[in-house]
Amino acid sequence: MTADLPELADGDFYYQALGEGRFRSTIHAQGAWNTHEQHMAPASGLMADALERHEPRADMRMARLSYEILGLIPGGVFRIETTTLRPGRTIELVQAELVAGGRTAIRATGWRMVTSDTGDVAAVEDAAIPGPDECKPYDGSAVWPGGFIRSLEMRVAEGHRPGAGKVWLRTDHPLTDHDDTGDLARLMGLVDTANGIAARVPPGKDSYAFPNLDLQIHMYRRPEGEWLGLDNAVSFGRDGIGLTSTVLHDRQGPFGRAEQILTLRRT
Repeated sequence: MTADLPELADGDFYYQALGEGRFRSTIHAQGAWNTHEQHMAPASGLMADALERHEPRADMRMARLSYEILGLIPGGVFRIETTTLRPGRTIELVQAELVAGGRTAIRATGWRMVTSDTGDVAAVEDAAIPGPDECKPYDGSAVWPGGFIRSLEMRVAEGHRPGAGKVWLRTDHPLTDHDDTGDLARLMGLVDTANGIAARVPPGKDSYAFPNLDLQIHMYRRPEGEWLGLDNAVSFGRDGIGLTSTVLHDRQGPFGRAEQILTLRRT
């Protein structure tokens, strides 16, 4: 696929904030499937930040983020529109839409839930993984093209193979030139990478493309820090549909799960 390259912002960040919900992407937000599109990962982080800023409440936190990818995400200028779909005393549903070129490219919803002290019954069944300091450097750009993948520092645990792996990610680049986003947005801006860290088949010509149509994130704990750990498994069905399933970690341990449904296409 070819297309005119978009006009990108220049800077050591993913997005330039233009005001009134408008942004311009940089080369660091560039996707892996096409040179003229954005990668879903930083776009989803920016949308998570927009949802957190929309009518915030100190007694609530984001528990689930659900992204529907409605088409190619163009690079260049776009806007994010937020609204409250379901207000409530203990539960709220908020929505953000990334609009580019006159159409909605991503629609995200987030369930915000009131918090309370449940420490006396807190327990987690997801297993911990080796921390980033115990893992080896990994060059994701040797597998995937694009400015976003080049912007990441990656570490890989022993046993990494096609179809399953444990990888840690971080980035030195802030989401925007304002550099004022929190840990949740920063880490949510890395989650979509899960679909590529242990690909079952090498992407590219004479192989398969396997883009995800969505990204569903559930969090039983609010994540912290700059490192995101992905404990990842990829399944391909027999009828052109696959699934990437991931347990999400920060340095304190597991905090939630992510699911991505895939469309498998011969290239």
